[in-house]
Amino acid sequence: MQAINPVHLPLRWLIICLAVIMLATAGCSREKREDTRSAEELYAEAHRALMSQNYTRAIQLYRDLTIRYPFGRHAEQSQLDMAYAMHRAREPERAISTLDRFIRTYPTHPNVDYAWYLKGLVHYDQAMGFLRRLFPDQVIDRDQESARRSFQDFQELIRRFPDSRYVADARQRMVFLRNILAEYEITVAEYYMRRGAYMAAVNRARYVIENYPGAPANVNALEVLIRAYKRLELPELAADTRRVLDYNFADLSREEEREGILRRLWPFD
Repeated sequence: MQAINPVHLPLRWLIICLAVIMLATAGCSREKREDTRSAEELYAEAHRALMSQNYTRAIQLYRDLTIRYPFGRHAEQSQLDMAYAMHRAREPERAISTLDRFIRTYPTHPNVDYAWYLKGLVHYDQAMGFLRRLFPDQVIDRDQESARRSFQDFQELIRRFPDSRYVADARQRMVFLRNILAEYEITVAEYYMRRGAYMAAVNRARYVIENYPGAPANVNALEVLIRAYKRLELPELAADTRRVLDYNFADLSREEEREGILRRLWPFD
């Protein structure tokens, strides 16, 4: 009987392992080729996953659909649904990227107004997620940027699609965002006042009055101006600002008569 050369054993095992891997790969390829689900079937399965809140599964199915069937109404709608699933899965960056791509690719799509609305909603929820934890005591620039972007997205929706069914909700959210952004500017103005940077405080207060008309923070902006002008030894400007405050906001001039801050920011039932 011929002895087996031990040197050849590793080589033989290597050949066997490679053969097994090749067979397994070929089997997987056959399975993929045998997946003959139509666009309608893939979309229906993805929709079921979305409705059952299995967002990871829904995202994967929508992605598969757009790759296998890149053209047609199902592929187009899948991008919107996938962006919504990403939003619910707390993947805002991916959702925004998908929506931006949809808006660029299908600018005349009948549901492009929803794309703008959803984009604003993603940014809105980013800002609100922070505010629920920290507002009103602490505010940071990054989260205010989310609020600004949300405001701009809703603004663009209203400008492009004034008859959209999403406009009413967008307008209401814009009022809240306006109030939040104005309140943030006052927070910064007060910080400058404490540091003795009175001109910087003046500039912030003026910005609120000029850019956020109707915001409750306009009262605070005028008060900041009065105090800053006095510190800057500009009594005439301080007196003029006081007259404006008394004329326009006489019923809110006393602190105890003002509503709570959240009520002031969200003036809806």
